[in-house]
Amino acid sequence: MLETNFISGVPWRNERDLKTLVENRTTYTLHDCELNIFETHQEAKDVSLVFGDLVLTTMLKGKKVMHLFDKPGFDYLPGESVIVPPNEVMRIDFPEAKLEKPTQCIALSISQEMISNTFNLLNERLPNKELTKEWGLDLSSFHLINTKDLSEIINRFIKIGVKERSKEKDLIASFALKELLIRLTQTQARDMLEKTYQSLASSNRIAHVVEFIKVNIRENLTLEALSNKACMSKAHFSRTFKNELGLSPMEYILKERLKLAKNFLKLGSNQIQEVCYMSGFNNPTYFIRAFKNEFGMTPKVYQNQSIL
Repeated sequence: MLETNFISGVPWRNERDLKTLVENRTTYTLHDCELNIFETHQEAKDVSLVFGDLVLTTMLKGKKVMHLFDKPGFDYLPGESVIVPPNEVMRIDFPEAKLEKPTQCIALSISQEMISNTFNLLNERLPNKELTKEWGLDLSSFHLINTKDLSEIINRFIKIGVKERSKEKDLIASFALKELLIRLTQTQARDMLEKTYQSLASSNRIAHVVEFIKVNIRENLTLEALSNKACMSKAHFSRTFKNELGLSPMEYILKERLKLAKNFLKLGSNQIQEVCYMSGFNNPTYFIRAFKNEFGMTPKVYQNQSIL
């Protein structure tokens, strides 16, 4: 899969520098956080890991099976992240790790002071959220598919932790951490909305608009029509939607149409131009360009790969 929501990765440790073949750890310490890079080069089972602060883990390479909260294990793959609360034991299996096919994962532990300060500031500056009562992380929504925005800030933070050498490194990392926390909450909000928009549509304005978009995705959807559905001015609606979901209404519509196009392409029975119009686009050239920008390949290449 060549989608753009994957983390670019970090250099592997030289084999002679490995202290252990199971969860070999390299640590970069900053003022408000600690960036850990873990590599596992052999099959292993029931490896325990725990941190004293909240941790964002992100898979870079390979596969793990993660056990959390005394629940059944789940596959943990590149393109995904998991939020783990302080002092929660992660029990991890490595069913496929080998010297020639190791796993690689980051674990970013973030101080409670940084988390509290960031969300207190957001609740002060941007109150009156529509989807949730206030800014913060929902630890019940702990297993996430990385969005493009989330992947970009994780990539940037890895670069800061591993490569930045300036005196301002801690300050630069602090700004990046704040953005990372915002992107996490927006990713969680979009994930929650996808699962609950139908049940929330009668009581929540954003959910009502999202349901309207999904039902009418092939129609000409204007900002004016959407803001009227939300009973907001265009400016207020656009600002609220972007703050809570990390996307403008038009960006959200584009992603929904591209998601629909992927489903049609997987069927393999439709021409690219047909998929374009079936998905709500009215310009095949724009559709092909938008699809490639989002998924890293043209619709035709994706269709051919999907039906192999």
